[in-house]
Amino acid sequence: MGKDVIIACDFASAQQTYDFLDHFTGRKPFVKIGMELFYAEGPQIVREIKRRGHPIFLDLKLHDIPNTVKKAMAVLSGLEVDICNLHAAGTIPMMQAALEGLTRPDGTRPLLIAVTQLTSTDQESMERDLLIHEPIDQVVMHYARNARQAGLDGVVCSPLEAAKVHEACGADFLTVTPGVRFADGDVGDQKRVMTPAQAKAIGSDYIVVGRPITAAPDPVKAYQRCIDEFVG
Repeated sequence: MGKDVIIACDFASAQQTYDFLDHFTGRKPFVKIGMELFYAEGPQIVREIKRRGHPIFLDLKLHDIPNTVKKAMAVLSGLEVDICNLHAAGTIPMMQAALEGLTRPDGTRPLLIAVTQLTSTDQESMERDLLIHEPIDQVVMHYARNARQAGLDGVVCSPLEAAKVHEACGADFLTVTPGVRFADGDVGDQKRVMTPAQAKAIGSDYIVVGRPITAAPDPVKAYQRCIDEFVG
């Protein structure tokens, strides 16, 4: 799979989302549907965006006991999304159960990736709030290796860690990286960020970009800027 830009459609309603996507009359961008939108609108929002021709990353970050996650993934596999995810902190057995649930009777399934550490987490908050005292890059690599061992396709990680993930888990192990901002943009609530061009240079496979595109005066132009800088 080639590099691509995923737009985080973090809107509060279906109508806001459709109004935004209506800007894109040509190329149908890859979109991320997160918790806010999915919980507000339910599975129908996924079906409609898929009907419109967009690849979808369903970002629900499942984290529960293995059997519950397995059953939930079996439901999500029926939505025909392209990527879905869970928290690597849920352990290897949970990730393996998720894969079992996600795999359809014909053997096909969406890509499954694991969240290592959220891009809003830094070393200080990880130690203070989670009582994890190892260096954050070591924690990310450990979670990534666990995901690889469990059979997952890749991880969500900071772009600062993408190159190291590939070193640890192989070039074919996908890195999906939020925390991407334009060099002249606001970093918002992200603490570990990188520009699209920098993310390309260090080997990110997908970048997830939200407000720099969704809040731009011209979203299509901002999206194209991301494509130009990241995909080339």
